Amino acid sequence: MTPDDGSLKEAWSSIPSQREVGIGLERFTGHRMERILSTVAAIGSAALGAQAMLEAVTRLSSLDPPRLGMMLLVFGPLLWMIVVCLIGKGIRPAAGTFAVAYALALLLWPIVVDRSEREPSSQPWIFFLVNIGVVAAMLAFRPRVQLLWALLLPILYGWVRLVQGDFKQSWWISTGFDVTFTVILGTVIISLGWMFRQVAAGVDEARSKAVEGYASAAAASAAEEERVAMAALMHDSVLAALIAAERAVGERERTLAVAMAREALTRLANTEASIAQEGSDAPVSREQIIAELRRTLSEQGVDAVVEERGAVAAEVPGKVARAMVLAARQAIGNALAHAGGHGLHIIADSAAADRLSVTVLDAGPGFDPDAIGEDRLGIRASIVARMAAVAGTSKIVSDADGTTVTLSWEPS
Repeated sequence: MTPDDGSLKEAWSSIPSQREVGIGLERFTGHRMERILSTVAAIGSAALGAQAMLEAVTRLSSLDPPRLGMMLLVFGPLLWMIVVCLIGKGIRPAAGTFAVAYALALLLWPIVVDRSEREPSSQPWIFFLVNIGVVAAMLAFRPRVQLLWALLLPILYGWVRLVQGDFKQSWWISTGFDVTFTVILGTVIISLGWMFRQVAAGVDEARSKAVEGYASAAAASAAEEERVAMAALMHDSVLAALIAAERAVGERERTLAVAMAREALTRLANTEASIAQEGSDAPVSREQIIAELRRTLSEQGVDAVVEERGAVAAEVPGKVARAMVLAARQAIGNALAHAGGHGLHIIADSAAADRLSVTVLDAGPGFDPDAIGEDRLGIRASIVARMAAVAGTSKIVSDADGTTVTLSWEPS
């Protein structure tokens, strides 16, 4: 039984992409810590809020509109903050609203309160919510504003109480104790919140680095497996080209064998390049090749001259351009390794619209190309074979005055 196209599409769309995997994990511990803080804040706010409301209702002897308005101003945002903290959504707006509403309520307290009540040792119901205002600031504001709120609300409460008591001496002792207690407790709350968030951020950062390291190791393992598979494929391609060349008897068979050999050499010469670097075989301009060579020099930290010659802006096939750039990079690397980059000079010359040559010169001590060991493939494979694979030519001249590597290509 064959599944229909709709089922296949649905199954395919349900597979997460590599970019989608891991989204939200970069702050996993941070989100969990925020959830814990909001839940604890909701429980504490509910307990102290119930105590404050019970005290306010007990002292409400009559339906006094100013006092009722004060209670609505305080307990309305407080109830909103408790609900959203338990739900876990919209915490910052609700907490910020209560923090501001409570500060406003403190400012209005001397106007609303009954001035005939003069008991300095008895705290009003609004006192029980001072540190709840600090907790709201911890959930809603940045650290500096949190600290400001932890100092501002107790001081504002103390000023309100002194105003209520006409700044008499008997009010200073009890009010000073209340302010000191709330300042210390508020500072501890802000410090604990900051510490827990920093610990969570550190755990998330360590997890992110571990995931990146694991991803890099997995990518390296996958690349190694792909390289082994590519090597087996290249081995088969080269053998097939050799067999075709051996059995070729006519012109058509010889042409086919040459094409097979050229394709095998091209793939073999570019096995170290990634799939992204392979790209298409669209024509590439001389300016793009020069830009790649200049980028190579910049990555190596070398300040060398890249000279353009020829009035014609040449274009070469993409395979040829990649081969020339990779071969030129190898020549530049050799000049840096063996000549120290002395006199490094690069020339890109185009005598026609479809012809291009790249020359890499240096003023090093030179070397004998024939004396290079068979196991050293820096020149044979990365330069000579690479250019030969795209039907190009490479010429290396080296003596005591320096080394010149010329890479050329023109259509057959």
